[in-house]
Amino acid sequence: MNDGPSPAPTGNPEVDALLDRLADIGHLATEGHVEVYEDVHRGLRDALTALDARPGPSSYGN
Repeated sequence: MNDGPSPAPTGNPEVDALLDRLADIGHLATEGHVEVYEDVHRGLRDALTALDARPGPSSYGN
């Protein structure tokens, strides 16, 4: 558990899960921090990449 304030939900369950994992890092030994940081970074990068891959609104028919 984290004793500090929780981050506001983003509305994206994957991102919220990553932020929860990051918030609990204080309960790990220092040696475990790098693995969590790298995992969270990878997950956030993947989430952003997925947003870029989504088709945007069409300009046809406007």
